[in-house]
Formats: sequence, C-alpha cells, structure tokens
Amino acid sequence: MGQRDTGIRAAAAEQSPTSRSRRGAVVAALMLSMALPALDSTIVSTAVPQIVGDLGGFSVFSWLFSGYLLAVTVTLPVYGKLSDTFGRKPVLIAGATVFLLGSLLCATAWNMAALIAFRIVQGLGGGALQGTVQTLAADLYPLKERPKIQAKLSTVWATSAVAGPGLGGVLAAYADWRWIFLINLPIGALALWLIVRHLHEPVRDTSGRRPRIDWAGALAVFACGGVLLTALVQGGVAWDWLSAPSLALFGTGLGLIGAVVVIERRAAEPIIPGWVWRRRTIAAVNLALGALGLLMVAPSVFLPTYAQAVLGLAPVAAGFVLSVWTLSWPVSAAFSQHLYGRIGFRNTAMLGIGAATLILLAFPFLPYPGEPWQPALLMLLLGGALGLFQLPLIIGVQSTVGWEERGTTTASVLFCRQTGQTIGATLFGAVANGVLASRLGGAGDLDAVTRALDSGAPAEHLRRAVADAVHAVYLGAAGAAALAFLILLFVAPRRFPVLKE
Repeated sequence: MGQRDTGIRAAAAEQSPTSRSRRGAVVAALMLSMALPALDSTIVSTAVPQIVGDLGGFSVFSWLFSGYLLAVTVTLPVYGKLSDTFGRKPVLIAGATVFLLGSLLCATAWNMAALIAFRIVQGLGGGALQGTVQTLAADLYPLKERPKIQAKLSTVWATSAVAGPGLGGVLAAYADWRWIFLINLPIGALALWLIVRHLHEPVRDTSGRRPRIDWAGALAVFACGGVLLTALVQGGVAWDWLSAPSLALFGTGLGLIGAVVVIERRAAEPIIPGWVWRRRTIAAVNLALGALGLLMVAPSVFLPTYAQAVLGLAPVAAGFVLSVWTLSWPVSAAFSQHLYGRIGFRNTAMLGIGAATLILLAFPFLPYPGEPWQPALLMLLLGGALGLFQLPLIIGVQSTVGWEERGTTTASVLFCRQTGQTIGATLFGAVANGVLASRLGGAGDLDAVTRALDSGAPAEHLRRAVADAVHAVYLGAAGAAALAFLILLFVAPRRFPVLKE
C-alpha cells in the first residue's frame, strides 16, 4: 500500500534491537501522556471541598469539570484532522505542552473564575492527548498486535481510576490542593522528552500539494460544539429548560450546525469530512460508541450516590464499588482479540453489548437495601462486557482506513463517545430528578436529597426514593445498550472492510 498506509509502523516493524527499544520508549511516552487526562478525571473531584474552601465559588464549581469536558470534546475533531495533515508528533507535542501550561496556570489560580478558565486551557490540550495517543497506538502496531497496546492504555485508565481519588485526597489533606495540578508537570515533562527523542515519523511526500487547514471549519465546529454542550450541561441546572438562556443557546447551536454543514461542504480539506458518515462501518461505530457514552453515565455518575445514600457506605468505599469495573474492563479487552479473530469485530462487540444490556437490566432487581458486594459484582461483570464491546470496535474501525485518515476516524469515534456522555448526564439527570419528585410528592433533585441524608434527616423514605431514581437511570442505560446492539445489527456490516497491511 506504500508509505501512506505504513505510517510510523515502517520504523516500528524493523527487527533490530534499536527499533524495538525505540518503540518501547514511545509506548511508555503514550502511557504517560494518557495518564495525564486519565488522572485528571479522578484526582480533581476529591479536592473540591479544599478548593472551594480556599477560593470560594461553590455555586459554579461544577464548571471545573464541565469546562474541561467541553474543551476536550469540541477539539477532538480538529486535532484528528491536524494529525492526519501534519503528523501525530507535532500535534501530540502541542497538546501535551498546552495541557501542562494549563496545569501550571491552575496551580496559580487566585479565584474560582480563574481556575475554571485555566481548566478549559487544560482541556484544549487534553483533546489532543486523548485522540492522538489512540491514533498512534494503531500506527505503532499491526492489527494482530494492537490489543497489546490497547490493554496497556486501558490499564492506565484503570490504575488512574483506583489511585486518582486517593492521591487527590492525600495531596489536598496533607499538602495543598494546588499539588494535584503540579503533579502533572514531571509526568508530562518525561512524556515530552520521550516523544521528542524517540518518536520518528517517516517523511511524507507533500511536494504534490500544500497542506491546507480548514480554519473556518475548525472555528465553526468549536463554536457549535461549545454552544450545544453548554446548553446540555447547564440546562435544568443553572436555568430551566424552557427559559430564555436555554432556548437562546439551542437556537444558536442549531444555526451553527447549518453553518458547519455549509462551510465543510465548501472546504477543500474539511475538519469533519463527509466520508466519516457516508462510510457504513465508521457511521455505525460512531453511533454505537455514542450509545456507550450514554450508558456509562449511569454507573460513573449515579452509582457512588447510590452506594452512599442507599447502602450507607463512606465515600472511599463507594468509590471502590464503582472502580471494580476498571479491573475487568482491560482484562476482557485484551481477551477480545481471541474472539474477534474468530467471529469478527461486529459479532464480538454485539456479544459484549448484549451481555451489558442484561447486566444493566439486573441492577433494579437488587434487593433493598442490599449488600455492597451485589452492585460491585454487577460492575465487575459490566466492565468485562464493555471491554468486549469497545475495543473491537475501535481496533476494527481504525483498521478500515489508511494512515492519512486514521486520525480523523479515531477522533470522530471519541467525539461521539464524549458527546454521548454529555447527553447522558443531562438525560439521566432529568430522569432521576423526575422520579425523586414523584416519589417525594413535589419538587426535588438528587443533590438535595443526598444532602438531606448527610444532615441526618429521616432517612428511610429518602433512601427508597434515591434507590428508585437510580434504578430508573439503570433502566435507561439498558435501553442505550440495547440501542447500540441494534445499531450494530442493522447498520454495521457483518465483516469490517479491513485494509491489508
């Protein structure tokens, strides 16, 4: 297939010891780079009380997470296209540099507004890290060996999920909350050094044409995503769904969608090319992983509340109930290669998401109040099921495109999953609050009920209301899993059109 399809595998495939050691150093750099956003997603949450106590701004602290998530999500397509145009190395270096700059600025924040702004800077770099690391993982390894690097990256996320909250709590309690951002600096510096020294991409022939950047499309995508995701994140929280701010944001977002379509159709090198949705395999994987993002909200957001309010666990123990799925997820992901090598990518993913549907449906049938090991067992099984679902789809879709399209394809998949999580948080939050209101005979939301339980209010009817609300959310997550199954069944091809290497 020539240079365009071999990418950096041309260097990695050499059998000399030097080449192998270089690839090992690059893999270490990728794992360290992935550790930055992976740790960030868990370490900050445990330090929120100390941050608010120091800087104030309790009413807006949720933007520490929402602002970062928005920046990561809307930049993924832009970085994907840039990595296909200019190569992975410069995009990864730029992303890591911006992330570390944001981390340093966060450590110097003087009030909550400044910290939120600097978290957004972090997110601008985090989008490059997440998308480019996943793309490089496919560049480095041929199809048969890709589960190795994916298992290592999954281990990074699993370790971060378990260690992050504890590390954040220790730093906030015994040092200062600013260290949760400063700790990124040595990790990122080592990753940058390894990337600069050991990652060598082959020089591509660009004499025939000059790379063109669709800046108008990038700006339109960024603005459109930012407006719509802000409307979803803040709707029903900062303002009512039918209020003027909500309607204005959604109206602006719809107008920007039209602008994106017009701009991208006219662009010579669009940020979001039409083939991302015209190709059946990529479209199916995008939609299926969007549904994955939707269903992941149920355990990651609502299970810790269930464990504390219904089971009466302390925050650390509640976090462990959730974190067990990060133990089984990488194990089943590594095992999935033995399945998709025999029955194909689609069938393996359907097996995983089918099992996930049944596991999510089982959650509302847990006894009340139950024992902690019961939801923990379901989470262990759910992690195993989702490992069989996600990894075959990512590896499969990356294998259907050449080097020059892999960054855009990977970014579109991750963008859809992130967008699904944002929509899921909004949708399931409304479901949970609606169930609570009906059970308690009036207005109510999950945060208010859990605060009442913490303050020692009469507990039994409140605990049952929380249990019913979380059960409804899990039923919705099971519906999202069933939707992913149907997408794979009716939209995805039986055999992915894998390119020969």
